[in-house]
Amino acid sequence: MSDNTTSHKASVYDEQIDQTIPVYELFHDQIINLVRTYNYSPSTWLDAGCGTGTLVTKALGQFKDTSFILADPSVNMLSIAKTKLHGNDRVKFTGSGSLELDLPSESIDVLTAVMSHHYFDTVDRRKATKNCFRMIKRGGIFITFENIRPDSEMGTQIGLERWKRFQLSHGKSEDAVRIHLERFNSEFFPITLGEHLNLLHEAGFKVFEILWVSYMQAGFYAIKF
Repeated sequence: MSDNTTSHKASVYDEQIDQTIPVYELFHDQIINLVRTYNYSPSTWLDAGCGTGTLVTKALGQFKDTSFILADPSVNMLSIAKTKLHGNDRVKFTGSGSLELDLPSESIDVLTAVMSHHYFDTVDRRKATKNCFRMIKRGGIFITFENIRPDSEMGTQIGLERWKRFQLSHGKSEDAVRIHLERFNSEFFPITLGEHLNLLHEAGFKVFEILWVSYMQAGFYAIKF
């Protein structure tokens, strides 16, 4: 049984995630590239659902004047992140997810949420997104990557088959792949690209765009004015 909302135990998450999510390592690269393009030197960056801290571990070296807050409701995930980043005085931790975080309004320049909001139902996803909007400064940016659902049933079946083939080709067993894909719409709840954009608009963002699409995952960014 996992000790967090993902299908991997925290202790092996970093070793196994690339078997499950296609080109997962590129998500972080795309995020860092976007932040460098939009705001080269943010003051404060919140990574909500930080997992084992890989994104911030990568970002620290490129954003020398940025303070980071890592938030995750999983004690085990956060423990690994603390070990990775031990001793860095630009990093703080909190054991909350984006739904519960109560940081001051308009206090964050960059807020990232990678593969975390798709575990919420419709109501909580909306609340979490609005809470992220609340915490972001005017001119700040929100970046999220999530599992997605195609617009049609046929598209969904094709997407799931491609995802299955990817996982099998990267060493997962038939049983492991079956168990993971059975979580689709039962343990994580993907929405379409259009629904994601509508959600960002409803939360109050004036600029919202698709950043990345690959297999059954997509990245989005939104700017607060």
